[in-house]
Amino acid sequence: MIILASASPRRRELLKQVVSEFAVIPAAGEEAVSGPFSPEELACALAEKKCGEVFAAHPADTVIGCDTIVVCDGLVLGKPEDEDDAFRTLKMLSGKTHYVITGVCMRRGDKKLVDCCKTEVLFNELSDEFIRGYIAGGSPMDKAGSYGIQDEGVVKKYYGSYTNVVGMPVQLVKQMLGVILK
Repeated sequence: MIILASASPRRRELLKQVVSEFAVIPAAGEEAVSGPFSPEELACALAEKKCGEVFAAHPADTVIGCDTIVVCDGLVLGKPEDEDDAFRTLKMLSGKTHYVITGVCMRRGDKKLVDCCKTEVLFNELSDEFIRGYIAGGSPMDKAGSYGIQDEGVVKKYYGSYTNVVGMPVQLVKQMLGVILK
């Protein structure tokens, strides 16, 4: 059986594009790792931690763990702590280019694969009024960088994988599954 180690409804929908049947068993541990990491290494380490936690309880299955971070001006932005944090994050991203990096870890038996996908994203200029309305709608509260690429008016352009920005790089996951299921 394939297990998605994530509670994200967006990842669940994206994984359906790759495999028809899978279980969802979210990792329950804290989303933190220690050490000096590049943003890519951090995304991979967080994905590896989630995958490892679920794999430890389900060693006979294939487990997929993912973690998405946003990087702007050298700062790593995760999910917002509250509405004020979401406002600060969206204000910082307004009119700027940033990167979305999703780490993916898969484990099956004694095989482990870890990789990441990086997408460049350019934001529209967002007014304070737009940001407040966007936050009031609730969309930013469970997303790295406090936004969803699928939400109207936020993203101007992106270069790379759209599904990566949503939370799971579908092409990378297909490739990795092809290797790990052999």
